[in-house]
Amino acid sequence: MRKSGVLLAVSSLPGEYGIGSFGKEAYDFVNFLVAAGQHYWQILPLGPTGYGDSPYQSFSTFAGNPYYIDLNELIQKGLLTEKECKSADLCERIPSADGKKKEKRADKVSYEKIYFGKMALLKKAFEKFDCKDKDFTSFVKKEKSWLADYALFMAIKYEAGGVSFLKWEKDLKTGKKSALDAAKKRLEPEILYYSFLQYLFFSQWDRLKKYANEKGIQIIGDIPIYVALDSADTWANPRLFMLDKDLNPTRVAGCPPDYFAKTGQLWGNPLYDWEYHKKTGYAWWISRMKQCYRLYDVVRIDHFRGFDSFYSIPYGNLTAEIGDWVKGPGIDLFKAVENALGKQPVIAEDLGFLTDSVRRMIKRTGYPGMKILEFAFDGEADNDYIPYNISSNSVIYTGTHDNETVVGWFHNLPAKYKTIVKNYLNVRSVKDIHWNMIRLAFSSVADAAVIPMQDILGLDNEARMNVPATLGGNWTWRMKSEDLSDELAAKLREITRIYGRI
Repeated sequence: MRKSGVLLAVSSLPGEYGIGSFGKEAYDFVNFLVAAGQHYWQILPLGPTGYGDSPYQSFSTFAGNPYYIDLNELIQKGLLTEKECKSADLCERIPSADGKKKEKRADKVSYEKIYFGKMALLKKAFEKFDCKDKDFTSFVKKEKSWLADYALFMAIKYEAGGVSFLKWEKDLKTGKKSALDAAKKRLEPEILYYSFLQYLFFSQWDRLKKYANEKGIQIIGDIPIYVALDSADTWANPRLFMLDKDLNPTRVAGCPPDYFAKTGQLWGNPLYDWEYHKKTGYAWWISRMKQCYRLYDVVRIDHFRGFDSFYSIPYGNLTAEIGDWVKGPGIDLFKAVENALGKQPVIAEDLGFLTDSVRRMIKRTGYPGMKILEFAFDGEADNDYIPYNISSNSVIYTGTHDNETVVGWFHNLPAKYKTIVKNYLNVRSVKDIHWNMIRLAFSSVADAAVIPMQDILGLDNEARMNVPATLGGNWTWRMKSEDLSDELAAKLREITRIYGRI
């Protein structure tokens, strides 16, 4: 069945409190997708973010980001007041040109304001919350396998001033039982607070996902291949990673120089000790994927080629220019996951340079790969992304969160490539180039087509979500409430109908 959907990060939803949330605007977006005849809402990873604000560098692969908790629900429950929420400084402001008129609210996320302002509000809500609440205690018990480690990790991190666990006092860093027992006793209120945040997150997300599913919308969720070095995952399970006796990584993850970055991408994530994972029957990965299917209906696995072979960079290098390709677990991992969880829907992020062994692994899994139209127009007939070369077992995109918007991309193309695009699409006027590209994606043989919301709105690179290999200024774009018009839904629905994706 041919399907389609929209890519929009939760953080990019509109709303009054500085960042997108699981509140009314999320439900409005689901309704927009239904009106537009879509099947999918693709989101970015939902984990709690730290330095750099990237959803691909999270404090836990199992936990949820408290930034997305809907404050209005807490007002309704009497845990916060409307005055407290409205007086909190959560939104970036644009000063008027003359300095006299009232500042306008910027359509960008200020993570600094969210970190200090929203977290302070959530702490106030916790202080009014009854921790003996039956639903809360049931949640804590049910999620103990990951929540206990995560809440303790965050409580110790808060006590330590937010520094990486590698800088903690030795016994806490290495998980000595007596030190952890003392911390659990000393930090009990903080541990309950971080558990409370997860309770709110999962309660609200579960309701939103149920609403979407009942409306016929499936959630495509994103799972990064790696976990962050400074995370509860690494701290609580050091044996799973390539670490030395002091828990420093010996090698770290990244990508060699490519289209996105001339010196490569130095991600800095610890690499997996795949031999150890194999000995455990890939138990941790099975748990991780199980959690994903609690959160999402379809899982997009980021950097899928890294399971065939991964780029290993010596720890301490300042760029990713020097590294080695090392053999990964291959098909064995996915067989173990399928044996444990059954056959589940997966999208393989198979972008970048693919070797024959990567292609064979993807073919053996049967997972659909990704095709990006912005990569299609180099003028070469054997280009993997040009629509006449793709297979139906694919998910086609105009671009992803790492790409320019279509409008920005076309504007920045050299004249030679602009001509190729216009000739291929038979375009005379480029004012609707984003709709031309959307039509191309929808008309392709790919089983699924997913379009970033920025491209549906025809926005330029001011709305770009991320520039790979850069730090700061990313992940901040937000949609406006008025963007979700009936006219836009009708236009998208008609294109969806024409190309057989309703």
